[in-house]
Amino acid sequence: MTSDAGHEARYRAIAADLAAKIRSGQYAPGAALPPQRELSASYGVTLMTLRQALRQLSDDRLIVQQPGRGTFVAPPHLSYQLDSLRSLVDDLRKQGHDVRTAVAGRAVRRAPARIAAELRLRPGDTALRLERVREFAGRPAVHQVSWVRRPVADQIRDRDFTAVSLYTALADAGVTVARASEVVRPGLLDPAAARHLHEPQGSPVLVSTRITYTLDATPVVSDHATILGSMMEIRTDRAATGLSLTWGATT
Repeated sequence: MTSDAGHEARYRAIAADLAAKIRSGQYAPGAALPPQRELSASYGVTLMTLRQALRQLSDDRLIVQQPGRGTFVAPPHLSYQLDSLRSLVDDLRKQGHDVRTAVAGRAVRRAPARIAAELRLRPGDTALRLERVREFAGRPAVHQVSWVRRPVADQIRDRDFTAVSLYTALADAGVTVARASEVVRPGLLDPAAARHLHEPQGSPVLVSTRITYTLDATPVVSDHATILGSMMEIRTDRAATGLSLTWGATT
């Protein structure tokens, strides 16, 4: 066996061993792996060889390497259909994912100018501001602020949004949702969302802005979701019959 072949065999063996430990649950989703120097010493290889093994695990979407913080086991695969008229959480739960919601705030407030324009409110009008944090695999991943138009907001403001989605609450209140327009763009984590997501300000994120309309084309909800770029990505399935868009885990 040549030197190059031997080197490749060593790092692939290390990658296979770490992958087996991850898949067996020895290293749980979101858990930190031991420091690189500790791992290289335990396997009896150089840092360069270990890093090649970690690069392979990263390519296989099993770990996430965060500069300055360490190496972490990637969260479970997460995906939801963007071409369906359901909430993000409803999509994920339907696929069997464990999604937890914490309500960070709810209050009837004067709508900011941007929200007033999106909901077609008059200057000075108020709306329900609902702030939530979504957790996947035991860690916060999505910070979501929803503004709900009144008088619909008054009918749903006391619902338990840790257990009920906003769309379900609207349906229970007799509001029929007809369509929603959504824009997803890359961005950087702002200070307000960073506090809730426990990530450094400026981390890569995906920003989803969705406006939901009733049957008579009245905008009823303006939704702004900040999604950690280290957790999820957008994927598409293209076919002759149409285009399917999904969220998926990313490294």
